[in-house]
Amino acid sequence: MKRHSPACPDCGPVDRRDFLKSVGGVALAGAASSWLMPGAYAAPTASSAAETTVGRFYASLSDAQKKTICFPFGDPLRQRINANWHITKPTIGNDFYSADQRKLIDEIVRNVTSAEGYELLTKQMDDDSGGIQDYSVAVFGEPGKSAFEWELTGRHLTLRADGNSVDQAAFGGPIVYGHGEEDPKANLFHYQTTQVNEVFRALDAKQAGKALVDKAPNEAAVALQGESGKFPGIAVSELSADQQALVTQTLKVLLAPYRQEDADEAMAILKATGGLDKLHMAFYQQGDLQNDKVWDIWRVEGPAFVWHFRGAPHVHAYINIGVVGSAKAGG
Repeated sequence: MKRHSPACPDCGPVDRRDFLKSVGGVALAGAASSWLMPGAYAAPTASSAAETTVGRFYASLSDAQKKTICFPFGDPLRQRINANWHITKPTIGNDFYSADQRKLIDEIVRNVTSAEGYELLTKQMDDDSGGIQDYSVAVFGEPGKSAFEWELTGRHLTLRADGNSVDQAAFGGPIVYGHGEEDPKANLFHYQTTQVNEVFRALDAKQAGKALVDKAPNEAAVALQGESGKFPGIAVSELSADQQALVTQTLKVLLAPYRQEDADEAMAILKATGGLDKLHMAFYQQGDLQNDKVWDIWRVEGPAFVWHFRGAPHVHAYINIGVVGSAKAGG
């Protein structure tokens, strides 16, 4: 598979510096006051923009198409995660889909992402696989009649829309993103490493000693552990108020590519399971690409929250946020 690499990190539709600036300022001003406050969130529903489009997409499918890309809601394929796989054989660019169906797929992707996130992930798909046409979709369950979920998979990307068919699981279940660019400063998601390392630089020597870990776990080891879990790195509860504020800002940066409903649900789940005090942050000496002590592999984890970012040799990130026992949360 040919990979299309950008000539420079800031070319194309996404300027990562502007994206990071917008995340830190006006774009998330509303979220800053509502996240971690009781009752101030709304999870996606069957009436959300992405989900209503999923309903239209499902209604447009022929019986032959449904036989190929539709599955029962309980099919184990729905919970599989991988940084490079196709959940169904037909790709979006294949003549298996009509032009109108391809437009609906694009509309769903737009509606499960923020405006900036859509541009970011579109460029990732262009770079890594030649565009969205090389990705695949599936529908689990039947929209409008029962629990359902729409899923997109392909190289370095998994996206979901489920209308909160099973609650207490953000994004409809575990998701994946990444980018095949091996120059860390040219990688589309290096801005996240930059932000997370701001937290590390704010630590004192004793804190940094707890936060820095030799070897990272497997990138896909993101099963939720619940209250009895053991988590690597430093507990956020040990940080000062200023340091904790920086952690909150970092979570906003990480969640910014996704629609507000999913981001709000993720933060509501975090609050309901103990909030920031239950999180740990780990930075891994393994995979320091330029020996610059900007840690390219890092992890944020708590009882109901896992965000594992493997930045070496290129980015694979696995996210799982949900209450243990939820059918979608991978717990």
